[in-house]
Amino acid sequence: MLTKKQYQLLIFINETLLKEGICPSYDEMKEHLGLHSKSGIHRLINALEERKFIRRLPNKARALEILTLPNEKYLKPSKSKKSTEIFKNVANDNALDIPLYGKIACGTPIEAVRNPDTVCVPAQMMGSGEHYALTVEGDSMKDVGIMDGDTVIIKRTVQVPNGTIAVALVDGYEVTLKRIQVKGNRIALIPENSEYETRFFEADRVEIQGQLVGLMRQYH
Repeated sequence: MLTKKQYQLLIFINETLLKEGICPSYDEMKEHLGLHSKSGIHRLINALEERKFIRRLPNKARALEILTLPNEKYLKPSKSKKSTEIFKNVANDNALDIPLYGKIACGTPIEAVRNPDTVCVPAQMMGSGEHYALTVEGDSMKDVGIMDGDTVIIKRTVQVPNGTIAVALVDGYEVTLKRIQVKGNRIALIPENSEYETRFFEADRVEIQGQLVGLMRQYH
């Protein structure tokens, strides 16, 4: 089970990885959780690693990988009834069903196959607007913690800021998840894996279909 602080740190690390592509520093973690020393952060990270929610990546500073995200069954109840109710609201926050539209490549683009499946997602992973989910296939985004088999949560939009990880539709049928960079009248689809090369397309060949806002991973 996770304590409230363990849960809050795990969610903060995940959100920072998705937004910035790098783990927050210990000082940022300490400030976010309202702790007074880094030793508390060390203990929380060790606990999350022992419980297989995260792992440290070797030979990289500030490198943590999210292995899975918890649902309410992983949370340690508080002794106080009132604080237990607050904690459950933070953890669960009215999970929602969103469409699961099939697979998306994190490597060579593939066609996204729509299907009638849905996936249950914690509402705190989503803001306003319409959202959908895709299953990742490939490893070209592994350096920001997006792995083959992960479920990514996408906010539907046709415009994203430069540097954002987004769903791109190429030539009307190939769909891929990459970091987007507009350079003049060209769009770069940038992988997060040194084994893959950045691909460049004329702007009229690429349609943005959504922005990455969350990720879920399941272990059997």
